[in-house]
Amino acid sequence: MVQAAARLLGFEVATPEIRRAEDIAPAFEALKGRAQALYLSPDPLVFTHRIQISNLALGAGLAAVSFAKEYAEAGALLSYGPNYVDLFRNAAEYVDKILHGTRPGDLPVQQPTKFELVINLKTAKALGLTVPSKLLLTADDVIE
Repeated sequence: MVQAAARLLGFEVATPEIRRAEDIAPAFEALKGRAQALYLSPDPLVFTHRIQISNLALGAGLAAVSFAKEYAEAGALLSYGPNYVDLFRNAAEYVDKILHGTRPGDLPVQQPTKFELVINLKTAKALGLTVPSKLLLTADDVIE
């Protein structure tokens, strides 16, 4: 889905393969001179090594963006995605309903309704980027 959207916007997509922690640094070497930005996918390995990845991205001059606040807190430029605390709260409500006799099939499928935009100004400054004040005003959290 990300690749299709990128192509529609006229971006070329490079997807270095990372299967283990030892693949991370070589993946950045492969991206040198080929990439201007980095989308961090929802992957357990990437999440576990988000600080290392954010540092490598910054060192390579890449603006890293992701779906979860923890990435921006680790040094990515920004994140935009669902509020996971809200999702877990909703899941707990569903568990409570099921434990009190509601059949799971009777519960409606829910989509996230709260999304968070987190901007890391320290990273923006290190990359030489100016974040528009309008964007800063709409952010749920700004890391300075």
